[in-house]
Amino acid sequence: MTATPRYVAERSEPDQGRHFWAYTIEVANLGQETVQLKARHWIITDANGRTEEVHGAGVVGEEPTLPPGGRFEYTSGVPLNTATGIIRGRYEMVTDTGEPFSIEIPAFSLDVPDVRRVLN
Repeated sequence: MTATPRYVAERSEPDQGRHFWAYTIEVANLGQETVQLKARHWIITDANGRTEEVHGAGVVGEEPTLPPGGRFEYTSGVPLNTATGIIRGRYEMVTDTGEPFSIEIPAFSLDVPDVRRVLN
């Protein structure tokens, strides 16, 4: 799984505290069985520590099936009230034999270009 975030200036209003990012996710099946992505769970945290959780079926209205070596790519978006944030989460998957399992999605950051993150 790879995540590529991109700040979307034309959909953002920084003076109003509104920032928007698009992110492209590529999911690859590196296993030996066919699998299906059934659900997602995102945890989105802004620079003020405000957290929002998003649960839903599939991704972008689809529940893609990936054979061994198969890939699926999609683009979605997220608004924040701060110029930086972090997304992490997991996908709920199922094998073609009906066995459920989860894939953890490592955290990736959302940063407005030229804004430096200050860590305490």
